[in-house]
Amino acid sequence: MQLGMVGLGKMGGNMTERLRRAGHEVVGYDQSAPTRDVDSLEALVEALPAPRVVWVMVPSGAPTQQTVRALGDLLAEGDVVVEGGNSKYTEDQVHADELKAKGIGYVDAGVSGGVWGLENGYALMVGGSKEDVAKVQPVFDALRPPSPTDESGAAIPGAGFVHAGPVGAGHFAKMVHNGIEYALMQAYGEGYELLAAVDLIEDVPGVVASWTQGTVIRSWLLDLLVRALQEDPALDKITGYAEDSGEGRWTVEQAIEHAVPMPAIAASLFARFSSRQEDSPTMKAVAALRNQFGGHAVRAIRTQEAEEPA
Repeated sequence: MQLGMVGLGKMGGNMTERLRRAGHEVVGYDQSAPTRDVDSLEALVEALPAPRVVWVMVPSGAPTQQTVRALGDLLAEGDVVVEGGNSKYTEDQVHADELKAKGIGYVDAGVSGGVWGLENGYALMVGGSKEDVAKVQPVFDALRPPSPTDESGAAIPGAGFVHAGPVGAGHFAKMVHNGIEYALMQAYGEGYELLAAVDLIEDVPGVVASWTQGTVIRSWLLDLLVRALQEDPALDKITGYAEDSGEGRWTVEQAIEHAVPMPAIAASLFARFSSRQEDSPTMKAVAALRNQFGGHAVRAIRTQEAEEPA
């Protein structure tokens, strides 16, 4: 089938290439990418035969909102917009309602696979009506990983793709996926730090690599940690500053709203906040309190004058 792709960055560009390898025709547009096929949204819509499917793969928030609304003014009844960025699921119903008034369908797609998706495929969690999802199914089938097989050689259904529910369900599922990802990365990071902190372990990268086969904690994320340690065994080339995309925060917000305990995911989110503080005000308060009630020693900040020899 033919598809319009808006956003040709690390994800959108690779998804476009994977779709073309599968035989689909993709018209790509990006405000700045030199590989774009057309120079405007108007030209992209004109290049596609009706009924059109346009996939939006731009940063969440205002860029996504503006793009979806602009497409709403350009597309026609029977067309479908797929929103594949990391948008908050509550925004999906707003987009769907705006487009529905014009007879345009809307599908939200949570996409996981990162820069490796071109070769390995993308896990897809989608939300929308059965009719709209069906219009895009050939695209989903091309993007998803090959179906794994059971012991008899039969394909295992559902692997790598799910129609999670109505509009918003896809991005909600991806939000929870990313919350889990936060906790997994935090656990691997803490384990690495403990290994590196003791003299007993002489080969930290080797220990981590040994966990990738036969253990209950093996995973693709662990494979990527091994790769990172091969490139930088002591991780001295990077700082410990870690951003969050927003989805970890939204996961914790939903846990609070629905009274679902998520101590591991919440702790991993707060750890990212801590990573951005060179000298944590919280720990300053903790140190001051320990000194006040127990007389425990505190470490004074050394000034430049104190460091200079007399």
